Amino acid sequence: MEFKNEIGKLQRLVSASSAGISRRQAVLETLIIKPNDHIIDIGCGAGDLLIHLAKAVDNDGHIYGLDPSKDQITNANVKCAEFQNITFLKSTADKIDLPDKTCNLATSTQTFEYIKNVDDALMETRRILKSGSSFVNISVLWDYFRFYGAEKKLNEKIHDAFKAHCSHQMLPMELPGKLSNLGFTNIKNKSLSFVITHRDQNSPAKYAEDVIAFFVKLQGISETEVNDWKEQINHAEKEGRFGFTSFPVLTEAFLNKI
Repeated sequence: MEFKNEIGKLQRLVSASSAGISRRQAVLETLIIKPNDHIIDIGCGAGDLLIHLAKAVDNDGHIYGLDPSKDQITNANVKCAEFQNITFLKSTADKIDLPDKTCNLATSTQTFEYIKNVDDALMETRRILKSGSSFVNISVLWDYFRFYGAEKKLNEKIHDAFKAHCSHQMLPMELPGKLSNLGFTNIKNKSLSFVITHRDQNSPAKYAEDVIAFFVKLQGISETEVNDWKEQINHAEKEGRFGFTSFPVLTEAFLNKI
């Protein structure tokens, strides 16, 4: 799924919601940032995390925001305009235009599960990290990203179609082994799962519903079925039997000192 135009706008709304805020807080609480660190955010989106990282390093430090989407980079440039210590890289994660051992820290939020050749992207991340660096990643266990309240058969059809939106449905299960093979150690996983029973302007459920609706229509689900699904969810919420679950996992790893 390419995050541009309407889908890019929805992604930015999700990032600005309570779920996006809590993910950034989890990343910042995990990273140990020093004033002169060089940090890359892989899949930086509209740059929400970059602002916090830029504030955490001084003039000797630097932040790199990498994203393949022109729309996302454009929005991030506007949001981060006041910071002189941020450089944007428009490219995919398997071709990062930085020299070997540039960064002390690397972070990524809901990016690697979308990369078909995820092993190449992880290897490229390792290449640009210095010995002793840390990597903090958040990816979702997409089998548990789910709406409740619609009629079961229709709900299953919608969610089955949505599975095609990413390349690695359950990446957090595979990531520890992949990182270990690349020389990372002290690999830890932390659940960031949540349950939501309402939709409002600050709820990720409001925007996730629109993301699903947008994508499954591209997969051949009819507009009538999508509208029925959304109406059933709306009705379930009014009756107090609506639910939305997501299971992000934060993975922290350290690159062995040589």
